[in-house]
Amino acid sequence: MSVAPASASKSELAYEWLHEQIVSGELAPGARLVLAQVAEQLHVSVVPVREAVRRLEAEGLVTFERNVGATVAGIDPVEYLYTMQTLSLVEGAATALSAPSVTAEDIAAAREVNERMRTFLAADPVHFDPVVFTALNREFHSVLFERCPNPHILDLVHRGWNRLKALRGSTFSYVPERASQSTEEHEALLRLIERRAPTADIELAARRHRSATLEAYLAHTGESPGFPTL
Repeated sequence: MSVAPASASKSELAYEWLHEQIVSGELAPGARLVLAQVAEQLHVSVVPVREAVRRLEAEGLVTFERNVGATVAGIDPVEYLYTMQTLSLVEGAATALSAPSVTAEDIAAAREVNERMRTFLAADPVHFDPVVFTALNREFHSVLFERCPNPHILDLVHRGWNRLKALRGSTFSYVPERASQSTEEHEALLRLIERRAPTADIELAARRHRSATLEAYLAHTGESPGFPTL
C-alpha cells in the first residue's frame, strides 16, 4: 500500500483550513493571505501553503495580483446571479414536488427552525451573524425540499446551495434587513403547504422568495449584470 507524501498531506491540510476560513466568512473578500503567517499558524512550511493557495485560485476563491499577492476573491455578481436564478427555479420545483409528501411533523420542524431564526434576529437585528443565519436558512428549506421525488432536481438544488457557499456565504451580510422579511416569507410558504395549496402556487411562492433575496442584493450593490431576475 502506498503512502501519500507528507508534503501532499500538509498541502491538503492548508487547503482545507483556508477553504473553511473563506467560505465561513472568517476571511472576508479582499483579505490578504500572507503565506508565511498561514504557514506559521498551521505549523507547516510555506511550500504546502503556496500549493493550497494555487488550488484555491483555480477554484476562484483566491485572486493573485503582482505586487499585492494572494487575496480572498469577492463575489462575482454575474456568477451569483446565475446561481440564484437557477436555484430559484430548481428549489421552487423541488419544494412544490415535495409538498404532497411533507408531513405535519415536517411542518412543525420547519416552523421550529424559523422560530429559531426569529429569536436569533431578535437578539441583535443589526449585527447578527449572517453565516449562522444562512445555516439555519438552509436547514429550514431542506425540510421542505428533501422529499422531492425527482433525484435529478434534488441534486441540482444541492449543487446550487453548495455553489452559493463557495461564493462565500451569505447575502444577508450585504442586506441584513432582508433576514426579517425572509422569516415572514417562510411562514407564508409553510401555510401554503399546510393547507395543501396547488403545487403551482407553492412553486411560485418558493421561487419569489429566492428571487427577492437576489433582487435585494443587486439593489444594494448597484450591480446590473444585464440579465432579468425571475
